[in-house]
Amino acid sequence: MNHSPEPGAALAPVVPHERLLTLDVLRGFALLGIFLMNVEYFTRPLSEMGSGVDPGQAPLDYALSWLIYVFVQGKFWILFALLFGMGFALIGERARAAGRDFRALYLRRSLALLGIGLAHALLVWGGDILVSYAVGALVLLWFRDQSPQRQCFWGVALYGGAVLMLLGLSGLLLLAQMAGPELVDAAQANAEQAQRAAEIAAYSQGTWGDAVRTRVDYFVMHLGDLVVFEVFAVGIFLIGAWLLRSGAIADPAPHEVLLRRLRHWALPAGLVLALASAAITVRMDWHHDAARSMLAVALMFAASPLLSLGYLALIVAALQTRARRWLLLLAPAGRMALTNYLLQSLLGTWVFYGHGLGLWGQVARRWQVLGVVMVFALQVIGSRWWLQRFQYGPVEWFWRACTYGRLPPMRHAAAHRL
Repeated sequence: MNHSPEPGAALAPVVPHERLLTLDVLRGFALLGIFLMNVEYFTRPLSEMGSGVDPGQAPLDYALSWLIYVFVQGKFWILFALLFGMGFALIGERARAAGRDFRALYLRRSLALLGIGLAHALLVWGGDILVSYAVGALVLLWFRDQSPQRQCFWGVALYGGAVLMLLGLSGLLLLAQMAGPELVDAAQANAEQAQRAAEIAAYSQGTWGDAVRTRVDYFVMHLGDLVVFEVFAVGIFLIGAWLLRSGAIADPAPHEVLLRRLRHWALPAGLVLALASAAITVRMDWHHDAARSMLAVALMFAASPLLSLGYLALIVAALQTRARRWLLLLAPAGRMALTNYLLQSLLGTWVFYGHGLGLWGQVARRWQVLGVVMVFALQVIGSRWWLQRFQYGPVEWFWRACTYGRLPPMRHAAAHRL
């Protein structure tokens, strides 16, 4: 069914019956993966992000960390980024159908997300990704008038080009390593150690104010990383936009050849690359073995979008089978993905930080994973309960209000087309 607005109609928030259930299911699935990845860094310094798997764990905990590193970490932010790009494309398609220019609306949407992301990054948890998405969304506007094929081309070029640069850098580091022993920059090593110690002190024992100050310092210090990350993120956004505009998400049957290729070619290729990366190393030593670490990271970056697209194609295929009834249980959590993402951070920092329960460093990986599964199950149930009474999650409602410049009806009884 076509839910595009009539030509000349004002753009308005999408009401529940107009939503693509496939996107909501995929968001719910991605939300679980993001939580499995993030929980480790609610109780570990963010300065260690990118260092790989902690070798000092018990065997079961190490095995779980290894599995999450290979199959989850770096894959589910990409799945979310694909969905974010699809949202961009969906708004653009609705605007084109209505004969409207959506730039002002999308600018408000992106700036509102930037505000939410900054509040999250500085006041709640420093591992926020919303700021990156919001900044990348502004870049996306440059590609708004491109054809789906051109968007795919630029997406692959941006992401693939960045991966090739990482591979090239690993080669240069290897040559430098072969030319002589690697010299450790003592000043840099001391600065990193000081940052790590400051994070542990602020988060494990400090007040909320101490944590905020540390998050501000971390955010400012890593602004350069944000710029680099945007190259990868915008590339994935554009691939997601192409995938939505291709019709493969809304109407999978005519696009089975594409989806089959993602399942039978992209997924195995991604698995091979991910396992090759893990075989090289899962513990990055950037001071004494940077070449090997960089090669492992480059291969994992190459593997991640292939695995993510494969996961996506598997979910889309499963939605055409009897598994659909079970997968649809994820849809309410996906409709409230932003609210649930922020709730995960609020709960995670409250459990582990000193201004909450103070369990920093005391919860083994196995119990972290079990806790994630239990909390996510409650989020699925709670989201269903909420959406039986309201049209939007609370943060989604606020985001839409900022985007459209008016308050959308919250309760179902008040629903009507604006």
